[in-house]
Amino acid sequence: MYWFFFFITFLVGIFFTIFFGFVMDKLGIVDKPKTEKRKIHKKKIPYGGGLAIFFTFFIIVFLLYIFSDLLEPGIGLRQLLALFFGGLVLMIGGYFDDKYVCTPKRQIIFPILASLIVLFFGIKPVFITNPWGQPFDLSNITLGVLSLADFIVFFWLMGMMYTTKFLDGLDGLVAGIVLIGSLVIFFLCLQKQWYQPDVALLTIIFVGALAGFLIFNFHPAKIFLGEGGSLFTGFMLGCLAIISGSKIATTLLVIGVPMLDVGRVIIRRWQKNKPIYLGDSEHLHFRLLNSGLTQVQVVLLMYVIAFLFGITTLFLQSSQKIIALLFLFVLMMIVGIWFSKKEE
Repeated sequence: MYWFFFFITFLVGIFFTIFFGFVMDKLGIVDKPKTEKRKIHKKKIPYGGGLAIFFTFFIIVFLLYIFSDLLEPGIGLRQLLALFFGGLVLMIGGYFDDKYVCTPKRQIIFPILASLIVLFFGIKPVFITNPWGQPFDLSNITLGVLSLADFIVFFWLMGMMYTTKFLDGLDGLVAGIVLIGSLVIFFLCLQKQWYQPDVALLTIIFVGALAGFLIFNFHPAKIFLGEGGSLFTGFMLGCLAIISGSKIATTLLVIGVPMLDVGRVIIRRWQKNKPIYLGDSEHLHFRLLNSGLTQVQVVLLMYVIAFLFGITTLFLQSSQKIIALLFLFVLMMIVGIWFSKKEE
């Protein structure tokens, strides 16, 4: 059943990717080469990949919700509306940014609104796994009118969205990494101790939408995600991690290298007295590209890293995942120090 819906979504994703690529090209909403030093493509490429993923995912999901009970009991209308309206805000903001190139101060409004929409619909964890004892009950911990869970969800989603936004520098990189992360959540939801067939179905539909886009986005890309798409992919992966039962540590292991790299880049920009929102070639994927690897080699290397850390989550216990995350943190610290030494 799962792979049937994956295949259907994959085909619909191909259709919408071709459709929105054509529409955005006709509207002139394209990424032009050499508008920034770090852009490496040689010809104009349309945006619209995010719209393709968005429409593919929600058309399939809402049809499934209306005409079947396969998403019950775990996925209800409340969760779907939270994902839809949060994603819609990102699509609207992304469209205006792709067309008019908004300032960072205006860009951040839409991720904030998307995160607040998720909170408004009550999508948040009640418990967080404690590797050494009873789970932490977040419902009893409040900070003013908000609970600790509200703060965790808000900063988690903002972190995920900006990780995928900053990661979107090479063909196929973001869509592939998010696809791997979603597949890991899918397989975890099918394991006995976390069995959630409804969440697994929702996740594999998202994977199908990503795959339909990725075949046109892998190098040489024929279409880009755009601002909305780069944010929406991180938003969805972050939401799926919450809906699937707070699989935040699992998701962090998959996307940990890009997320820690974002932290490293922000620190480097701060040390150099540069605005943290100003794009540059400091990111790990650009560093690897400048070291002599090709785009495809860099992207495949990032895929392999995400896959290896992700696959371990199928076998590790909670305490072992913490150790793996610490190892990942130390690894990125070493990488950061090595890059700093090379600049001296």
